[in-house]
Amino acid sequence: MTNFKHMKTKISILFSIISVISYSQPNADEILQKVDRNMSSENRVFESEMTIHGRRSSRTLTLRTFSVGDIKSYTEYLTPPREQGTKMLKLENQLWVYSPSTDRTIQISGHMLRQSVMGSDLSYEDMMDNKKLTDIYEAELIGNEMIDGRNTWILELTATTEDIAYASRKMWIDTERYVPLKEELYAKSGQLLKRSTLSDVVLIQGRWFPKTIVYKDMLKQGDGTVFKITSIKFNEVIPEYIFSKAVLKQ
Repeated sequence: MTNFKHMKTKISILFSIISVISYSQPNADEILQKVDRNMSSENRVFESEMTIHGRRSSRTLTLRTFSVGDIKSYTEYLTPPREQGTKMLKLENQLWVYSPSTDRTIQISGHMLRQSVMGSDLSYEDMMDNKKLTDIYEAELIGNEMIDGRNTWILELTATTEDIAYASRKMWIDTERYVPLKEELYAKSGQLLKRSTLSDVVLIQGRWFPKTIVYKDMLKQGDGTVFKITSIKFNEVIPEYIFSKAVLKQ
């Protein structure tokens, strides 16, 4: 009788442990929703440094960006002098780039959106993309892994739409702060196109946000591109005139 009671107690403890584990680990959709709450916003204003490590040399550009969700985005290059005054304007699915050296505005569309920006490891699509992951991907939780002392959930994302740069993604999500610490981007064929690592995670206006991202285009040579946010504010009042074609030549 005593042994039976002990067995019942052990079974009860085992089920309690399983319940706690099940309760403490959210499903893939819940994880992705929490990532979106941190990484996406109604709007944002930020300044950044982009250091491009080429095969022979490196160079750093500074930028100021205003964006409203995934609808509008405006970026102006502040330095170096050679690039100063270059501007990019995105209005929904249209993108224009103004070059002060030629005093010309050109529209970037179609396959051109996947071209490198200033020789970096980022494409025009990468620079202007602020879509919520939950709007364009289905997620599956496929495992756990430690990254730099942080426990992460590994999510596999599959696109739910055809008109998208990356058919699938693999993301390593910090289990406490719900931000990606590593990401791999894949083509429809399954080929790995880009890899990024995210760090310098800080609490800003109630959300966790990685201020440094290292991008590596796996199809080109070089040591990658470091994108570092030097200042950022979320949910600011942004004047509407900033998102007009007229501002490109001002």
